[in-house]
Amino acid sequence: MTRELRNIVLEREDGVAKITLNHPPVNIMDIPTMREINVALESLQDDDEIKAVLFGATGNAFCAGVDVKDHTADKVAEMVEVFHRIFRLMWSLDVPTVAAVNGAALGGGCELVTFCDMVIASERATFGQPEIQVGVYPPVAAVTFPRLMPYMKAMELLLTGGVIDAREAERLGIVNKVVPVESFEAEVASFVGKLTSLSSVVLRLTKRATLQGLTLGFEEALALSEDLYLNQLMKTEDSTEGLQAFMEKRKPVWKGK
Repeated sequence: MTRELRNIVLEREDGVAKITLNHPPVNIMDIPTMREINVALESLQDDDEIKAVLFGATGNAFCAGVDVKDHTADKVAEMVEVFHRIFRLMWSLDVPTVAAVNGAALGGGCELVTFCDMVIASERATFGQPEIQVGVYPPVAAVTFPRLMPYMKAMELLLTGGVIDAREAERLGIVNKVVPVESFEAEVASFVGKLTSLSSVVLRLTKRATLQGLTLGFEEALALSEDLYLNQLMKTEDSTEGLQAFMEKRKPVWKGK
């Protein structure tokens, strides 16, 4: 790590890189905090040891959003550049990303959560993009929400700034699983454990195959997926090991290559 992290915590353990927002009282993302998230994500780009990135938070809120003070005319361009770099780095990250939400995820916090590949939320979690109520809009959510949920619901959330609970978020498909508050940590560990039990290289290639076809027509997307499958996946040691282990009725021993 090239610099001290004050507003987040980065930990690596058992194949998981955990980025924890730690900026009390409600984990507001100001420009320094955004820069720290970027530093953390940059350090993970070529880390072949990790199988998943887990975003979490301390305190009673996941993140109440981007600091309003950073929207002023003298700061807003820098804020957008630094904030959006988070999403560009996440987009280029091949390993699966998971958000663990045990409180309010609003504004930029909601954008961060819903940009992850998977989300597990406690029953007390809430989600929303209230930016329009203060005269702005969320650029990332404006792009991603219509791709994640029905168009009319996306427009409702973006245009009214309404906040929804965890069960509604699950119904919309932006939360994978809602769990009781009292078992939240155990449920998150179990959820992430499903990923860490798998091959890191196969996880990466599967995510890459999925993302590269999102904006393409079927034929082009399938051709790229076929190429990745035949010329990269099937040449890995782990694909051979996984298939062999299945035929031999034993657990595979992954090498990550």
